[in-house]
Amino acid sequence: MKIVLSGVGGFVGSELQRCLAEAGHSTVRLVRRPPASRLEKQWDPARHSLDEAIIDGADAVINLAGAGVADRRWTSRYRHLIVSSRVDTTQTLADAVRRVASPPRVFVNASAVGFYGDRGDEVLTEAAPIGTGFLADVCREWEAAASQLPAGVRAVRARTGIVLGTGGGAAGKMLPLLRAGLGGPLGTGRQWWPWITLADVARAYAHVVADETISGPVNFVGPEPQRNKRVIRALAGAFGRPAALPVPGWALHAAVDGFAADILASTRAVPTALTASGFEFAHPDIGSAARWLAG
Repeated sequence: MKIVLSGVGGFVGSELQRCLAEAGHSTVRLVRRPPASRLEKQWDPARHSLDEAIIDGADAVINLAGAGVADRRWTSRYRHLIVSSRVDTTQTLADAVRRVASPPRVFVNASAVGFYGDRGDEVLTEAAPIGTGFLADVCREWEAAASQLPAGVRAVRARTGIVLGTGGGAAGKMLPLLRAGLGGPLGTGRQWWPWITLADVARAYAHVVADETISGPVNFVGPEPQRNKRVIRALAGAFGRPAALPVPGWALHAAVDGFAADILASTRAVPTALTASGFEFAHPDIGSAARWLAG
């Protein structure tokens, strides 16, 4: 398949490129800078500028673009960037899909389990309604930007959980502390964390592109959600370290500002759509995920 990718320079995008190449797919990578190879094409989503010939005739589009929610403090300016970097890229791609003569068969747009907000112990399938909070509002606009696609284009909204991997993501920032034995539960530690490994996220994207029965929202989370304290203990244990130093909520707010509310939120999302489609997780439980990370 010929797959157009955006957000390729990010944490998930780099792993997804490798996964798709291993599966034999060819990719065209959208970049904002001048292209460094024939596999890259320049675009400017802030100006809604994209050569539609790139989309015309492609088999699939996967849009991962968006400013990292854990990258900086949430100033008013950065909150605006979190929204615009997602909505502008999605709208630009969706507009191109609507206009080309031969649109792709599937459009997979990233989203997040932040869609559900802080929901306590409630089990959240893809049918659960939207929650409240800044990230829920972001996800509403993000998903709406890809809601108007031509008939025959299968639309998938990948609501991704907390990605466990080295080199990036919110969880990646914790790993050096855990290796040093300085980590512990965040806040009370009782909030549900919808984790998934980086390897399984990339495999899930490849799966939903190939499986023509999947459409609509899909929770990209592991099959066994765990409370934060269990996730932290498993990760620390895989490095042979304790996890006895809890991080109080006020300290998180001081360190990461607005994102702390989402770190402390309880989101018990489950991968109903992935499981029903026969997707097999490489790391189905937090123990195997922690061992993979440590390895």
